[in-house]
Amino acid sequence: MSLAIRLGISRARGFAEGQVWSYQTRIGEASSRLLINKIEYDPNLGLIYHISISDVRVNNPGAPSGFTTKLQHAPVSRKTLEQSCIKVLDHASPNPEYLVGYSEWKIRFTAGDAGVFTVPVSEIVDSIEKAINQ
Repeated sequence: MSLAIRLGISRARGFAEGQVWSYQTRIGEASSRLLINKIEYDPNLGLIYHISISDVRVNNPGAPSGFTTKLQHAPVSRKTLEQSCIKVLDHASPNPEYLVGYSEWKIRFTAGDAGVFTVPVSEIVDSIEKAINQ
């Protein structure tokens, strides 16, 4: 059980673990969805939402098809969700594949070498695509 649930804040202001949201996507990715896998509390940043993003088309020369369709982990702020989310569509179990990225992020975050995204999800997808293709 996450700290957010134990503190009774996982449903704070409409965002909760397990929610699947439609969001303001990039052009051509209207079917993309985000899943809130985990919510945790940081004393400096407040709530951190760990999301997976599905049904994207991220150019990736390292992928067999030439693109990636799922982004398994992105740590985001409430501001990101407020700027992006449109409607709760479903509820789902956490995507187990997010745990690898989450674990790597958590080590770097604890060391002070990582943070959270505060921009809309569509910009996060753009940023990840640019980083993959550098």
